[in-house]
Amino acid sequence: MLATPAFAQTPRPDAAPRPPAAAAAVAAQAPSLPGGATSLQESHGDWVVGCAVQGNAKRCGLSQEQTNQQTRQRVLAMEMTPAGDRIEGLLLLPFGLVLDQGVVLQIDDLPQGQPLRFRTCLPSGCLVPVSFDARQAVALRAGTALKARVLPEGGQPSVLTISLKGLGPALDRTAALVR
Repeated sequence: MLATPAFAQTPRPDAAPRPPAAAAAVAAQAPSLPGGATSLQESHGDWVVGCAVQGNAKRCGLSQEQTNQQTRQRVLAMEMTPAGDRIEGLLLLPFGLVLDQGVVLQIDDLPQGQPLRFRTCLPSGCLVPVSFDARQAVALRAGTALKARVLPEGGQPSVLTISLKGLGPALDRTAALVR
């Protein structure tokens, strides 16, 4: 109801018009994406870079989602954001895993990391926060696969593989877009 044409075109009596210079300064400070877009999505290998401008904030990240080709159900999803020389993110895993065992990550055949704890489970799956230091970030960029070792309820350990193809360019593009 508030978006009717008459309401949208009626100036507020208490709103003073901005001088052109002030309006230009506000526009220059507002976050923007290439071409003035409010959202952006690009593919880099097996990773997707996504950005959106909401109000005065720009949020960018990279993600990968894997689905079962037969059932079309999501098997896993990972979202990451460069943070200086580190990489922060979340891993979304399916239900049916032994949560107490956590998740053990391994880049290619490098030594395995310590088990990561699940933060919580939501209707879409269970979340595991991930954080890679500078050394691990270099290994991720040079690697081919990030392996996530999990334990299904009542089963044998299982390894889910996340492709690192295109990760380096996706991280670089994300870092450039958030500037």
